[in-house]
Amino acid sequence: MRAVVTGGAGFLGSHLCSELLARDYEVVALDNFVTGNPGNVAHLSDDARFKLVRCDVTDYVHVPGPVDLVLHFASPASPIDYLELPIQTLKVGSIGTWHALGLAKDKGARFLSASTSEVYGDPQVHPQPETYWGHVNPVGPRGVYDEAKRFGEALTMAYRNAHGVDTALVRIFNTYGPRMRPRDGRAIPAFITQALRGEPITVAGDGSQTRSVCYVDDLVRGILALADSGLPGPMNVGNPRELSILQLAETIRDLVGSRSEIVFIPRPTDDPTVRQPDITFAREALGWEPEIGLDEGLALTVAYFRTHPDVVAAS
Repeated sequence: MRAVVTGGAGFLGSHLCSELLARDYEVVALDNFVTGNPGNVAHLSDDARFKLVRCDVTDYVHVPGPVDLVLHFASPASPIDYLELPIQTLKVGSIGTWHALGLAKDKGARFLSASTSEVYGDPQVHPQPETYWGHVNPVGPRGVYDEAKRFGEALTMAYRNAHGVDTALVRIFNTYGPRMRPRDGRAIPAFITQALRGEPITVAGDGSQTRSVCYVDDLVRGILALADSGLPGPMNVGNPRELSILQLAETIRDLVGSRSEIVFIPRPTDDPTVRQPDITFAREALGWEPEIGLDEGLALTVAYFRTHPDVVAAS
């Protein structure tokens, strides 16, 4: 079996590449390294079954030879990235998805696209099932990411219905783990980095907004279970344990053993008030649910950040 992973040098993409190789796939990773990092897959470079290709999927996607599975994970995914790269984010969600779908169509491959819980926006239904259509501000600053992913879902379904491409959609809820960037703008790497450095931990608003965070290994297992299933989705994959941002900051500070104070900063525009996946579909259809608890997952992530050169250099 041979798989193509767009965004293969990113946080999630690199973990998918590792797991696919462990399952005896040949893997071609495509990345333009705007937010991805070749270092994330450096440990795979000696494996003859792995190939990393510098490629911007908004320009073209060309992979010689047979392909059985296309995993489309190319996109800026953190607020700091898509707010700095709004046009690129919209292009990769639209043109990039179109090109990746074209590759799957040409090769007769199964296609799985990474969508996001952000398609639900600031939800008025809680927890969020796949049947909920969302509450998104298309002209707000987060709209470049939210609407790119919503368009990508629509385009994927159009290729399924019009061209018979074997497609799947996974809606990914907040995920964390090793290979996240310390300064990627998301809560967990920010809190860990600040706690390790003894800096103030910056919590947006009053910290009462909630998130449900899933360790990366659990997420990858769910994604590949959906890929293997033949189901079209969309399917929520995430950890339904909900906690406030303030609780998350306090948990990380205690785990690190830091004396950092918690300070409150203005809350970003359109920041979701709640976020919790309804994973009934994944449980019933795939027998999947997360297995790694918050303390265990955070401990593994903190261990990674303790040796990260960007964290160590500033300590």
